[in-house]
Amino acid sequence: MKKLIQISNLHLLLSTLIVIPAAFVYGFFANFFFNVEMNSVNEPSIFKAIMGLYLAFASLWLLGIFKTGYWKAATISNILFMAGLGFGRIISLLFDGMPSLIFSVGIIGELVLALFSMVNLSNFNRKSLQNTI
Repeated sequence: MKKLIQISNLHLLLSTLIVIPAAFVYGFFANFFFNVEMNSVNEPSIFKAIMGLYLAFASLWLLGIFKTGYWKAATISNILFMAGLGFGRIISLLFDGMPSLIFSVGIIGELVLALFSMVNLSNFNRKSLQNTI
């Protein structure tokens, strides 16, 4: 339990706790939560593929929490995942207009988690270098 709640794992834990439920919302309840219409079998397929990506990344983040050798890869993937979502939503904001409240809050949360992950990665690398000197 101690390993799980270390500050160096907090970004991965928070991301996992947010992304796993979001994955199932995208996969099974997108039409309800996001008010999108499923007009063919293609739309649910797209949302279930998003669900699969979210669950795959969350699995890597969990692996990074429990297996130290995967921590750096999990953290880098977390930075790219969260920053990618955040910047993608900013592009959508510029081209498509203001999204609903849940997506507006998402922009902030995703960019904050990306930044927090970068800080933890920087701190981890610095501590690793100090330990080898």
